[in-house]
Amino acid sequence: MVVKKPRIVIVGAGMAGLTAAHRLFTSSAGGLFDLSVVDAGERIGGRILTADFAGDRVEMGATWIHGIEGSPVYALAGEIGALVEDSRPWERMDGFPSDPVTVAEGGGVVDPAAVVDPVTSLYRRLMDAARSGEAETATDGRLGVGPFLRRGLQEYRASRASGGDINGAGDPWNLEALEEAVFAMHECQERTCTSADDLADLDLAAESEYRDFPGDQITIAKGYSRIVEHLAAALPAGIIRLGQRLRRIEWLPDGGGPVRLHFVGGEDVAADHVILTVSLGVLKAGGIEFYPALPAFKLDAIGRLGFGLVNKLFMEMEAEAEAEEFPFLQMAFGKEGHVAKIPRWIRRTQSICPIYGGSRVLLAWFVGKEAMQLEALDDDEEVIRGVHATIDAFLPPSVPARIAKPDQRCNGGGTGAKWGGKIARVKRSQWGTDPLFLGSYSYVAVGSSGDDLDLMAEPLPRGGKEDGVAPLQILFAGEATHRTHYSTTHGAYFSGIREANRLLQYYGCTISNGNSNSNSNSNSNGSNS
Repeated sequence: MVVKKPRIVIVGAGMAGLTAAHRLFTSSAGGLFDLSVVDAGERIGGRILTADFAGDRVEMGATWIHGIEGSPVYALAGEIGALVEDSRPWERMDGFPSDPVTVAEGGGVVDPAAVVDPVTSLYRRLMDAARSGEAETATDGRLGVGPFLRRGLQEYRASRASGGDINGAGDPWNLEALEEAVFAMHECQERTCTSADDLADLDLAAESEYRDFPGDQITIAKGYSRIVEHLAAALPAGIIRLGQRLRRIEWLPDGGGPVRLHFVGGEDVAADHVILTVSLGVLKAGGIEFYPALPAFKLDAIGRLGFGLVNKLFMEMEAEAEAEEFPFLQMAFGKEGHVAKIPRWIRRTQSICPIYGGSRVLLAWFVGKEAMQLEALDDDEEVIRGVHATIDAFLPPSVPARIAKPDQRCNGGGTGAKWGGKIARVKRSQWGTDPLFLGSYSYVAVGSSGDDLDLMAEPLPRGGKEDGVAPLQILFAGEATHRTHYSTTHGAYFSGIREANRLLQYYGCTISNGNSNSNSNSNSNGSNS
């Protein structure tokens, strides 16, 4: 008698989906399942996409391994030789720059000792308090990170003697203005890390639950895409099917039959179990129809959690430019209109810097509304003009260096950098308008909590064998389903392992500890840039 194998369909060939497929196929019970992976796109990887630009290797999506001690992504990258240096240069091959120069809009270097270092130390103390759970939260509701940071800045200013003006009357840069600009610069960096357009929407209490791994944060020499390519290579030919856009899932809350997947183009597929790994952005937008509709607990969690947009802009300098002279430029913007030619879409960007020392490729990050505005620019020449206007405002050519500190003027100064080159071409990510993602990664918004990440991970229908309900029809994976590593490839990886293990346990299979990890979600004993 031929025994029918349970059919498992994994929706999404990104980190979560491919990890789940790899785990199910390579386990001792791999032959038990009829397994397939479907993806609406024409490539694997999801929000992982390594590309070539101007002779360098760059990451359009996931970039960093957030800590290497105990990281399964780091371990896997090491096992497959992806960390081994070769002749191809890659993004942040020399780590994160440690020698920034902070410049005020208009061209004056901001004095590190008088302004930058004290404000930076203040900001780090505040965020350390938030991440350790020591920050005082609101007693009448949940407090956002933004108001907490701003309160800290106000208390800092109130605690010191009046600083007076950096410059004479009429100059736009006094001490308070510079402190404000440097503090805002760090807030812009926080937006990049979290994807929150407004830090007031980022829940303060949840900051203490998020986890990075200890140790260095690094990029992958041979590209992040090597990780998903390795996972996919272990699967038999034909298991992964691209160009399969899911439009509708029919499931049975009371059990009694298969889950039916309806794809654009009319193809229908029946499955015993579905592991759904689409982005939170797609779920928020109703990009997949569920019949019957998702239960209230799932819809509420989807609605409460935040999902933001982060884009990267790579800029190739013309060959004549002196690449080694372009600094790690941190930009302290003044009030809008201070330098009229700077476009609005770049005014909340924290820095522009070479992707490694001496590279002709520069990089800037964009978040939220500004990231979407960047995507909306159809003409790369318009982008280049905006970048030129910005660089010219911060690195005026042929102007002697001048430092903004309490006894010197800030306007009209320069950094001493001689860069007077041009941008030849640009390459930018466009995650916000991509219908397969509709954003970048998740965050815990005010009004939400880590509990919602756990709710995201709960399978449907709720219940168990003892209730007479056929459980595990729809399982959920992806970075937005992990309570402590949301927004990261680690979270996506752990979620894929978690859901694969959930199915293995359901069928009574022995689970080895090889691919399990103590950092997995509590909901099955098993979050970005």
